[in-house]
Amino acid sequence: MAQVILPNGINIEYDTRGDAKNPTLLWIMGFTAQMTAWNEDFMNLFADAGFHVVRFDNRDCGLSFKHDGVMVDTGKVTMEAMMGDTVTVEVPYTLHDMANDAIGVLDHLGIEKAHIIGASMGGMIAQTFAIDHPHRTQSLTSIMSVPGDLAYGAPTEEAMAALLAEPSADRAQYIESASTWAVWCSKKYFDLQEARERAAREFDRSFYPEGSHRQLAAIYASGDRSEALRQLKVPTLVMHGRDDTLLTPSGGERTAELVPGSTFMYVADMGHDVPKPLWPLFVDSITSHARRAHQ
Repeated sequence: MAQVILPNGINIEYDTRGDAKNPTLLWIMGFTAQMTAWNEDFMNLFADAGFHVVRFDNRDCGLSFKHDGVMVDTGKVTMEAMMGDTVTVEVPYTLHDMANDAIGVLDHLGIEKAHIIGASMGGMIAQTFAIDHPHRTQSLTSIMSVPGDLAYGAPTEEAMAALLAEPSADRAQYIESASTWAVWCSKKYFDLQEARERAAREFDRSFYPEGSHRQLAAIYASGDRSEALRQLKVPTLVMHGRDDTLLTPSGGERTAELVPGSTFMYVADMGHDVPKPLWPLFVDSITSHARRAHQ
């Protein structure tokens, strides 16, 4: 793993695998999720398939820059957005800034164009990246994400409550709380032991719940991307699980409807996760999409 300090002073933690001469897949993780949530064995499958793989920690998460002590009225941001009003609350950053962080990583690595892949909030950032920087986008893959129109992809109350529950600062309790992830994960494939092991790794690497409030504010303050997605001209793959309760399937359906010429994959037995039994499907779908975009 390594760090880059961007021109704006933000430091971003990243790592790479595979031959840098190969086409690059840039992986962007979701809300409060560290880059290590992209499982290393999963990433290696893409490197083995002939791609250069890059993943990084979003700001306010993992080992990247943290806006320590910067306050934001997330409740008011959320309320204004849900009421359909223009968000008037000042926020430390938006999804556009987070997409620019990704540009900074590519610039540091000397990569002109990449295949941009994001899940959940990472999908929102990936969409924003493609909208703001189409000349840097070889293709887009939006996984279990939404276009920003709050009429689509709304979470169930149970899933939203589990997501926003204040995490325990006690390591043992934090690890035990991984059982609550079952509410949004794939019903068929949820593995409690694996979830606990991941929770332990995340806690030990970087326990930073403060960042969640600013990331949530960034999501809602960034607004609806629908009109911009209608103008998108990059090859786009949209993947969404039938069992997703955190960002429900209408969000993926709507994203695919908006992007001209996009491909939509409605994945059975997938929730708001990428379970190991579905890895072969993801590897085949994403690598095929990327290779088509290179032709």
